[in-house]
Amino acid sequence: MTDGTPTWRFPRTFWTANAVELFERAAYYGTFIALRTYLLRVVGLDDVQAGFVAGLFGALIYLFPFFTGAASDRLGFRNSLVLAFALLAVGYGSLGVFHGLGPVLVGLFLIVVGGAFVKPVITGTAAKYSSEVNRARAFSLFYMVVNIGSFTGKTIVAPIRIQMGVHNVPFFSSAAALVALVIVLLFYRPMENGEARPRSVRETLRGMVTVMSNFRFFALILITAGFWAIQGQLYASMPDYVMRMAGETYKPEWYANVNPLVVVLCVVLVTQLVRRWPPELSMAVAMMLIPLSSLAMASSRLFHHDLDVFGLAVHPITAMMVLGIAIQGFAECFLSPKYLEFASKQAPRGREGLYLGFAHMNTFFAWLFGFIFAGYLLKAYVPDPKTLPAAVQQQHALALAGQAPMPGVYAHAYYLWYAFAVVGAVSFAAMLVYIVVTRTIDARKAAAK
Repeated sequence: MTDGTPTWRFPRTFWTANAVELFERAAYYGTFIALRTYLLRVVGLDDVQAGFVAGLFGALIYLFPFFTGAASDRLGFRNSLVLAFALLAVGYGSLGVFHGLGPVLVGLFLIVVGGAFVKPVITGTAAKYSSEVNRARAFSLFYMVVNIGSFTGKTIVAPIRIQMGVHNVPFFSSAAALVALVIVLLFYRPMENGEARPRSVRETLRGMVTVMSNFRFFALILITAGFWAIQGQLYASMPDYVMRMAGETYKPEWYANVNPLVVVLCVVLVTQLVRRWPPELSMAVAMMLIPLSSLAMASSRLFHHDLDVFGLAVHPITAMMVLGIAIQGFAECFLSPKYLEFASKQAPRGREGLYLGFAHMNTFFAWLFGFIFAGYLLKAYVPDPKTLPAAVQQQHALALAGQAPMPGVYAHAYYLWYAFAVVGAVSFAAMLVYIVVTRTIDARKAAAK
């Protein structure tokens, strides 16, 4: 990798890191796709409360790496991963054992801390064990592995939820975290030479201030948060939307798998296609596509009977969800590898964990906003049937069985997707403004030299 020629060959440490990332993502997405349902049915929260708890959980996992990125540089990547997967195994396991709100919040916090160490360490490993010419390829491979893990976890938990109950889903995640811990203990041996590690709290804080002062980078974080707020609806609103509008026998976990499947199939090809593009341009394409996914999901209302798809009768919600989620997956291929590449190039050597931890803050803002917003939208337009009068509940059950019209309280359920289409359109407009402004500033600087 030293002659400037791109290659797909990487050291063993790179591949080991990707292997543990696969198990971590399977654990995380396996529980995350079912978390709102778990909070509603096992813990006893309502739509808005579940939105706040799930949103804060998902958001903190992307906020804490800002701090754990610096901590992982000090502790060493291997020690950080051992700590992380021990916390994850205990945290997920506790959700399966304890169902009161207090113990559940403690378990979720352990998962947050553990997950926050994994993110900067794995992405930092990808950065350290790749060269400048191979950085985009390294992150495209990393992102492909992330989506394989996501696909695997959600595939496995659907039958667990249906046959064993949603309260047993966290046990799968705990087992996956234990497997990752064993892999780290046996095979993960990164070089820990201490180069440019923070040696004091003051130095660490100085590094954080340096990152936060990069206003161009921070603006991009806020803009791309709009993308992830929509993508996050795979977990925030889509599962309950599907079960309430189509029925309990449908598997939203498998619908969500369309996203990682499309990414795995397309990410390397798209990365090669846009390899010479400025990162902002590739991300703008993603921002243009993402509101179209919400509009596709909303369009199921236009069909009143099953659709014929290759000779199969498919529920309109199934067909339009799959289409919308496929658009999201394709859009991710333009956004994520280029975004991580851009973030890693902002980092001085030895500070990859710090900068890449900060890079994930776009999802912090997205998850916090997206889950809370979705909770209110669900309560207003797609309410939990258990909160409705008995007569309405009965009509809803008959409607799902095809024996009655859907109750009037669900007449505007599709408004949920229109609301997020607006979020996507605003984010795309902001991205265009960002490109124009930054290019104008760069041109003026170049002219002044």
